[in-house]
Amino acid sequence: MPDREAPYTLRSIQEMLGISRGVIGGLIRAGFVAPSRGRRNEYRFGFRDVVLLRTAYSLQAAQIPSRKILAALRRLKATLPDELPLSGLRITAVGSSIAVREGGGQWEADSGQRLIDFDVAPGPGSVTFLERPVAPVAEAEEDPDELFALGVGLEGRDKEAAEAAYRRMITVAPARADAYLNLGAMLCDVGRCGEAVELYERAIERCPEEPLVHFNAAIALEDQQRYAESVASYERCLELSPEMADAHYNLANLFELLGDGRKALRHLSAYRRLQDRGRR
Repeated sequence: MPDREAPYTLRSIQEMLGISRGVIGGLIRAGFVAPSRGRRNEYRFGFRDVVLLRTAYSLQAAQIPSRKILAALRRLKATLPDELPLSGLRITAVGSSIAVREGGGQWEADSGQRLIDFDVAPGPGSVTFLERPVAPVAEAEEDPDELFALGVGLEGRDKEAAEAAYRRMITVAPARADAYLNLGAMLCDVGRCGEAVELYERAIERCPEEPLVHFNAAIALEDQQRYAESVASYERCLELSPEMADAHYNLANLFELLGDGRKALRHLSAYRRLQDRGRR
């Protein structure tokens, strides 16, 4: 079952914030955010994590010292709601300080002091999560980027509509991997892994060089207890992206399940080596 408190995957965070996987990993290693782990050891992010990641990235880009970023984020985290408030939330980095506006009120995250008649101008370093009506799938017309953004926005509130948006995007842009990835993960989360496997088979035909398609296919196949096919998909993923640590980790667990301790140890060692390299 999906984690309601941490509904966002690493992939959806990349798409939502426009930050690369490497940058997100660096922010996590620096201690700016501590996401939870899913059942496959993948990162899972909640609303607070999304805000903290984007704010940390903005402050880091402004060359604010790490100790000041950590202190500011610690205070900011205490003020954030668990989910996106219906009144909308605007967060702006101003120097090394962070101003928060929700509805008609605003305060300084660093001190908790309420701000009166203080206009926080949007600009570099701003983080905005403003609630707005979600357009129906038909209104997104034929733009794959709009359809993808629509699917991401709907996942947490209307999975049927999110699925329709992703499927429409696949029809419009069948060679784009992102809709296959998000839809497949969503199908697995609600126990429809058989459908996800079929979806990933189509994705592999259209996007054969995308390692994440093979990775996600391997997870779905494993859930279907199709272990030999799952191993093959993980191995193909690693052929395309040898440093994908999570693929090594999942293969280690899978080989242990299959009773092949030698291969399990080899992939676990590779996973630890990549993790250690990333911390340097």
